Amino acid sequence: MALYALVCLDRPDSLQVRLGAREAHLAYVRERLDQVKLAGPFLDDAGEMAGSLLILDVPDRAAAEAFNAQDPYTLAGLWGSVTIKAFKASIGQL
Repeated sequence: MALYALVCLDRPDSLQVRLGAREAHLAYVRERLDQVKLAGPFLDDAGEMAGSLLILDVPDRAAAEAFNAQDPYTLAGLWGSVTIKAFKASIGQL
């Protein structure tokens, strides 16, 4: 297994899309807690959700891409951009 960071930034003015898909997204993530090491929203300067960070422990990049492809936020068209990077935890706990 390997760690992958998914940095997902919302499209502009998409808070309602996020809120509409939020419960399905949370259920999707909760069903995969064996893969999700850390997850949560990015906040803008006003404190509103504006993106997400997910740290996944999956076999390879293809698995991280597949996780993202089936995420209800992805399916709802929330993301303006998604960056997937291999990640190595050096300090802290995951």
